[in-house]
Amino acid sequence: MVMIKDRIREDMKAAMRSHDAARLSTIRLLLAAIKQREIDEQIEAGDEDVLAVIGKMVKQRRDSVEQYRSGGREDLAANEQAEIDVLSTYLPQQLSDEEVAAIVEEAVAEVGMTGMAAMGKVMSVVKPRVNGRADLGKVSALIKARLTA
Repeated sequence: MVMIKDRIREDMKAAMRSHDAARLSTIRLLLAAIKQREIDEQIEAGDEDVLAVIGKMVKQRRDSVEQYRSGGREDLAANEQAEIDVLSTYLPQQLSDEEVAAIVEEAVAEVGMTGMAAMGKVMSVVKPRVNGRADLGKVSALIKARLTA
């Protein structure tokens, strides 16, 4: 099975050959972020690590898009959105809201606790199941809503 990092490197070569400057720039940023994580944590980044880096980069760019749009800078928001589109190609298929809700329900049943005291335990069960396939901020809000209901 091809590792995500290898696929990213191949895509970088393809972007160089096709003179796709925007895609090449985004891929280089991604590879630099992966390399930085490898150096910081003194590890060889596996698929889980790479997905975490990509997820973090996508989240940062989504926040930037919101800020640029609220500031009336649609041109900068479009650039950030283009980067999100490139980065998203490396993420696994995103879970639907219904699928995430079902996973949360399973986790709450597994933990067998209710109330906000169970938040950490439920999140620790849900996180590995949705990692890279759902926005953890939304998942956390869903868990909180479920536990306080």
